[in-house]
Amino acid sequence: MRDTIRFLRAGAVVELTDVGPMDTVLDYLRLTERATGTKEGCGEGDCGACTVALGRLVNGRLVYQPVNSCIQLLGMIDGAELVTVEDLSADGKLHPVQKAMRDLHGSQCGFCTPGFIMSLFTLYHAQGMERSRKAVTDWLAGNLCRCTGYRPIIDAALASCFDAADDAFAWRASETRDALRRLADSRDVFLGSTESFFAAPATVEGLAAIYGQHPDATLVAGATDVGLWITKGLRTLPKIIHLGRVSGMTRIEETPAGLFLGAAVTYTAAEPALTRIAPDLGELLRRIGSKQVRASGTIGGNVANGSPIGDTPPALIALGARVELQQGDDLRVLPLEDFFLDYGKQDRRPGEFVAGLFVPRPEAEHFYRCYKISKRFDQDISAVMGAFRLTIVDSLIHEARIAFGGMAATPKRASGAEAALVGASLDDPATWGAAIRALTMDYKPITDMRASGDYRTEAARALLVKALMEASGATEPLRLKGAAHQEGGDNERAA
Repeated sequence: MRDTIRFLRAGAVVELTDVGPMDTVLDYLRLTERATGTKEGCGEGDCGACTVALGRLVNGRLVYQPVNSCIQLLGMIDGAELVTVEDLSADGKLHPVQKAMRDLHGSQCGFCTPGFIMSLFTLYHAQGMERSRKAVTDWLAGNLCRCTGYRPIIDAALASCFDAADDAFAWRASETRDALRRLADSRDVFLGSTESFFAAPATVEGLAAIYGQHPDATLVAGATDVGLWITKGLRTLPKIIHLGRVSGMTRIEETPAGLFLGAAVTYTAAEPALTRIAPDLGELLRRIGSKQVRASGTIGGNVANGSPIGDTPPALIALGARVELQQGDDLRVLPLEDFFLDYGKQDRRPGEFVAGLFVPRPEAEHFYRCYKISKRFDQDISAVMGAFRLTIVDSLIHEARIAFGGMAATPKRASGAEAALVGASLDDPATWGAAIRALTMDYKPITDMRASGDYRTEAARALLVKALMEASGATEPLRLKGAAHQEGGDNERAA
């Protein structure tokens, strides 16, 4: 067992022993290092002012990803390279993205600028990106500016980020890879005491053992939710167990039958495989949070926290996904919809944790769609999330799986609408009416700041009609991409 966390910083290894379970990367930078270029804005991972880059090895390749340091726990960066805005200039010369921001007037007050610079740094080092305004706006959706205006920032990105990387980080990439390999080990990490600790086990067996001993501990994968418990909820979490180092928890396994995702697989890592399962899933994931959130947040965490407005559970329930739970050496598997019992309550025993998810691949007779309704296009919580899988033979619906988020205390199937759709004909919209009416009995949504109950009911009914019309071929799939994502001002159709 190791009682330190280690990470790479400006080419040197930093090793820390005095790390509290709730310490954040932002606080370490500003209060310990006094590296104050990284700013604190919203404190909840929305504005991007605190963005830093983490370098990790992905299949042997050095990859830099943006993260929100305000909600990234310090212990979670063990084994990574931490890069901040102070690190970018070299030999008195600005980094290419810094120079482009200066030359093209991408900064006024400058408070948000370091976060933009760090997001652009990760875009600068991304591979295979097409030079386009859409690519830039997707990448910067998690960075907000209130005085400069986005046009010159986007211009700076287009001018600097799409040629081959030619900076100090590219020049020493081989040395960085070697250093990260030396940091990697298979030892469990434990800092603190039995009363208060940060733990990062390296194996599933180690996780099962420590969680069995401390079932009151908080499990953390990406901290995109738990981080807000600390910064906004001001909760005290004396025991934290991080899942990011657990061997097998980041496993992605594709088979003809479907896709297995370990509980610590991030949205970013899962997106290509889930898009191959269903293109609508890829579009959904692109609208969950931001690049920073998706680089840290996990599918398993979105399921395990049991939020009634989580985006992925309804989409996966409609596909017939199953959740794998582990307690000690015991494994059990149950349909994902059965995992959610009530608001904030899941079918999870003391010491039991989500180990992974299996997502079945749609078959030839399956028609699948999922839709997200929210006030903002990017980085917003759903008002209504609807997902539909229809089994269709000769234009007749033989089976329907329908799940909604935001309509009940848990992600929930529409059992009445499902039953009413069996036998309905896609060629005869008159046969759809019973299912549309049944939705009003399946759900009694509440009114809150995101939407009224009546709006949610009408939106759910409209989404069901939309899915049936697309299944019938009466209308082509149309997905609003958002004004910031439009090329030439026209809405783009989904592939």
